[in-house]
Amino acid sequence: MATISTIRSPLALILGLLAGCALKGDVRKVELQVQALQAQLAKSDTARAAEQDTVRAAVRVLQQALATQQAYLVQMRGDLRTELISVEQQLVAIQELTGQSQQRLTELRSRLETRSQQPDPNAVPVGPSGNPAGPGPDQMYDASLQQYRRGSTATARIGFREFLRVFPTHERAPDAFYYVGESFEQSAPDSAAAVYEQLVKGYPNSPRAASALYKLGHFAEQRGDKTSARNYYARVISAYPRSPEADLARQNQQRLRP
Repeated sequence: MATISTIRSPLALILGLLAGCALKGDVRKVELQVQALQAQLAKSDTARAAEQDTVRAAVRVLQQALATQQAYLVQMRGDLRTELISVEQQLVAIQELTGQSQQRLTELRSRLETRSQQPDPNAVPVGPSGNPAGPGPDQMYDASLQQYRRGSTATARIGFREFLRVFPTHERAPDAFYYVGESFEQSAPDSAAAVYEQLVKGYPNSPRAASALYKLGHFAEQRGDKTSARNYYARVISAYPRSPEADLARQNQQRLRP
């Protein structure tokens, strides 16, 4: 029995030592796991902080972009307001000019009507009594030509047309037709061409007819209608061979040869 007890004591001691060693190893393992978990948590906090910084930076950039856009919209609104004011001022100026032009035309028409109805001491006598009966052809023509040379083409056009209505067979009638056509050249070339056609048809023996035909050829050339242009130039050369326009027409025909 003593022998058995003697054997059991060292065995128990060995087992106790082994149990102590196992307990210390578990504790160390747990400590390592806790440290790893703490490191992971620290890393998570760092990553979360970095994400928050990124979000804050993105928000600041967005706020700056919105502020810039708002400033641009404010500036654009101001520019549009300035442009609208400028357009309104221009419209007012145009309305004023239109009103002035209309007023001048009305005044000229009134003067012409008044002169045609009331005696004028400077008018050419009409009838056996010799009493004046309105402005004479020369006065009416000269007044219209004076307006034309001043640049008042619309006013002059009215005067020339009134001259043609009252004195269609006067020797200056072709000239009046010619100036009416010229008054349309810049603003309405088609109207100018129609007037020149009437001039050529109504006054074929006038030197103005050669000029009108030449201008009709020039209009056709500007439109790109070379065939019509050559035909007009040919009519100038045929009907008015000694006119200055005929020399120009010959040069243009050579240039427009197909």
